[in-house]
Amino acid sequence: MAGNREFFNRRLHSLLGVIPVGVFLIQHLFVNYSATGGPESFNRVADFMGNLPFRLVLETVIIYLPLLYHAIYGLYIAFTADNNPVRYGYFRNWMFTLQRVTGIITLIFVSWHVWETRVAAAFGATVNYNMMADILSSPFMVVFYFIGVISTIFHFANGLWSFFVSWGITVTPRSQRISTYFTIGLFFALSFVGIRAILAFM
Repeated sequence: MAGNREFFNRRLHSLLGVIPVGVFLIQHLFVNYSATGGPESFNRVADFMGNLPFRLVLETVIIYLPLLYHAIYGLYIAFTADNNPVRYGYFRNWMFTLQRVTGIITLIFVSWHVWETRVAAAFGATVNYNMMADILSSPFMVVFYFIGVISTIFHFANGLWSFFVSWGITVTPRSQRISTYFTIGLFFALSFVGIRAILAFM
């Protein structure tokens, strides 16, 4: 029974990391990327997202609860997994270790980002271009956001590779090799979007 429960929890953890959390990440990156078109462009998109019907319910059910489960169970995996990349030295073993490290960085970054934006908005602040520009006016926060965004994207892209394997989508060595190329390409593409978004607020 314990083995079945752990199998279910790991599968659910993997699924929620892609749907809906991963999908939201991509959407959020492109919302922020709209800042490359200037303050008005970002404010228009942010205003549309902020005024969606039942926004709080949607955010809670589709984002916060799945993210909370993924984060809590992810911490359990991170602190109980047997990581030893120096001894084994295989590419996937390094990816396994980096997945756990970036997961912890991502949790810290996302928690702080939510505090700075959504929680601040609940107390009356306006989530707009000026808010992000003020946050990124600090050199420390620029570095923090660069590390946080890159870590989050890596965690998603590499987690997508694991998702394909654990859900039986890539079962052959060839399909897993193709998946590796795809997820690496996705990492670089989304990193470009994320970095350009950060620079647009500076």
